[in-house]
Amino acid sequence: MKNKNSEPDWFVLVNPNAGSGKGRKDWDHISRILDKNGFSFTQHYTKHKYHAVDLVSQTIESGTDRVIVVGGDGTLNEAVNGIFAQKKVLPHEVILGMIPVGTGNDWGRMFQIPSKYEDAISVLKEGKTFKQDVGIIRYSEKEGQKSRHFINIAGLGFDAKVVQKANRQKDQGKGGALLYFLNIFNTLMSYKSTHVSIQIDGNRVLEDRVLTMSLGIGKYSGGGMLQTPNAKPDDGLIDLTVIKEMGKLRVIASLKKLYDGTILKHPRVDGFSGKVIHIKSDPPIYTEVDGESLGLTPAEFEILPGSLQVIVGGI
Repeated sequence: MKNKNSEPDWFVLVNPNAGSGKGRKDWDHISRILDKNGFSFTQHYTKHKYHAVDLVSQTIESGTDRVIVVGGDGTLNEAVNGIFAQKKVLPHEVILGMIPVGTGNDWGRMFQIPSKYEDAISVLKEGKTFKQDVGIIRYSEKEGQKSRHFINIAGLGFDAKVVQKANRQKDQGKGGALLYFLNIFNTLMSYKSTHVSIQIDGNRVLEDRVLTMSLGIGKYSGGGMLQTPNAKPDDGLIDLTVIKEMGKLRVIASLKKLYDGTILKHPRVDGFSGKVIHIKSDPPIYTEVDGESLGLTPAEFEILPGSLQVIVGGI
């Protein structure tokens, strides 16, 4: 709703496909709650992949520095990349809020953003802000090196392969926690571990055959898994969990540890943290950030401390 007497205070970015179509189906209901709570805003639907990056960058360039995302973690990631793409204001001067509509909502889980729309909008109205760290990945594509910002978690190897499969299904209108869980088992049957070399802040810390790796600013991923259970979003570090090669039955038997926060106690799992992390593999393996599939290793991850201002329910 646009205030007739003044410019709108907020730009609301809506992904109509989030949550298997909930973004489109629920937007009228969400907009009425925003109106009821006195929000003055303009709204725009995303129409294709990376559209949110351009929309957010353009709206900030035009003078609006308060953004609300109605969508999931992938839409939020694109909005963040739009914040960092624009050159008008420093990224931490933009205020970013979220109304979760996606399937995983792991970033919102970390910051106690309720899934109920009325409660999420109450959090926005209260306006408690937090300056969190942001990561940047530099990865490889056929045309050369590319980069992407992320605000929750990145994955390589088996993790990225599962995400890649899940994203193909999302494009077909399929999704949900059960399907994601089934993808884990289906991918496990064919996936082969890879020889990996890791350097952290200039020091080589590991060279081994590895099944999967997670690099966290936040704790949660995959709809509630704790792959980086000790990660803190404002400590200026990226937490790295490395799950080394192991038998398929042992992987299945260990899945519970990914949900109860004890994965780092497993004898085939190592945990690290650092500011700059380099990962090489032979052969190259796929990467993902915030549930968005990217290119291949070699990859570099770097932390940008306190570089994003977000509205939170708690921390």
